[in-house]
Amino acid sequence: MHHDHMVALHTVRDLGLRVKPADTALVEVSIHPPFTDIRTVGLLIEGEGMPFELGAQHCHSDDEGAFTGEVSAPMLARLGVRYVIVGHSERRRLFAMTDEQVAATMRAVLRHSMIPVLCVGETAEERDAGTTERRLGAQLESALGSLTSDEMTTLVIAYEPIWAIGTGRAATPVDAADAAAFIRMAVVSAGGPPAGEGVRVQYGGSVNPENAADFLAEPDIDGLLVGGASLQAAGFAEVIRAVGGCYRSPAAT
Repeated sequence: MHHDHMVALHTVRDLGLRVKPADTALVEVSIHPPFTDIRTVGLLIEGEGMPFELGAQHCHSDDEGAFTGEVSAPMLARLGVRYVIVGHSERRRLFAMTDEQVAATMRAVLRHSMIPVLCVGETAEERDAGTTERRLGAQLESALGSLTSDEMTTLVIAYEPIWAIGTGRAATPVDAADAAAFIRMAVVSAGGPPAGEGVRVQYGGSVNPENAADFLAEPDIDGLLVGGASLQAAGFAEVIRAVGGCYRSPAAT
């Protein structure tokens, strides 16, 4: 919940000026503003031909109804949204979003031809108790249970350890890599090898320009879910540049 539509306009325009074609030649960047900013940011991206996809932070699982204050998947699709974050730890923790609601919301996003960015992760207490994989497994089983193998192939799944969200304490690359490998194997178990190969697994949690490349060096981590570091164009551009550098060949740098 940052940036009104005017601040978002200036931030994304500034980002577009800082990001060079080589930075996004082999990576995809999506921007997920608050609902009130989506139209403004979408028109800017489209009008200026920026190399960004438009995303949203959340939506309701129903297409319409008496859900005052909520926004539906078809509303987002009509605005040109491509990616929707589903089940972010703050939605689960602060707004009591259950695993069942996460699964229903994923189905709504897919039903309207958008791509869910499914968030899974454990609390500090669960990690200390050694139940990280049990918690991730339960979240994934619920979310993937009603999807086809083809649908799983299109997913983005973000591992966001709750203990590292907004705390300045990032998981180590090894921590993130272990979780990412577990997530990918869970997708293989649910949807077969093609689903495991197609799904994109991200790490999210106190990502910054200094640690971005370390996470991307791990074979099962395909991308990053960037929080606080995305609020300023300069810092976000540095993260994008770091990620892009991981995919460029030495000859292209």
